[in-house]
Amino acid sequence: MLSLHNLTCRRGLRTVFKDVSLTAPAGSLTQITGVNGSGKSSLLRCIAGLLPASTGHIAWQEADIADDRAQHQQRLHYIGHLDALKPELTVREMIAYWRALRPMDAPTPHEDDIFGLAHLMDKPIRYLSAGQKRRLSLSRLLQGHASLWLLDEPSNALDTDGQERLARALRWHIDQGGIALAVTHHPLALAPTHRYAMPEKTQKKDVAA
Repeated sequence: MLSLHNLTCRRGLRTVFKDVSLTAPAGSLTQITGVNGSGKSSLLRCIAGLLPASTGHIAWQEADIADDRAQHQQRLHYIGHLDALKPELTVREMIAYWRALRPMDAPTPHEDDIFGLAHLMDKPIRYLSAGQKRRLSLSRLLQGHASLWLLDEPSNALDTDGQERLARALRWHIDQGGIALAVTHHPLALAPTHRYAMPEKTQKKDVAA
């Protein structure tokens, strides 16, 4: 179980979000929504341990993730809204790189080519379309087991087939007892089990007392 307790994030004098509390149990997909600038992406980065929270805490199975950040990093996959790919590599080389980063300690459906990349394996990434790059980025979810998936606009640039393939991967993950949090403005092909709307806030700098 992942739980957030009264989480607040500030960048300089600006409050990005405040008082965020939510619980994501095993076998759940939580869709996070909110207006532009409400802090959705920053929230995922906080959960991933990439951005410090100003107040509150994040717990995994009731243990604060700050107690062992290295272990927390090993239990998650984070896919940002930008594709983190090396354009000079082929699709095959990129996947091999990801697989080398962590052991395959649990079965995954990668053998079924769930994201439809089999015909692109020897193609340099620089020649892929935006949708193909997104499929490749998402395929990292299946290269080594992670209990927690953090997805920022995962369906960006995906066609209908790509969205259905993403839904299949998400269904497999939550059926295995995994947890997924997805920031998205658009409905996912797989209906979420939970929804969380970021609290509205005024777009102005905090003034120190």
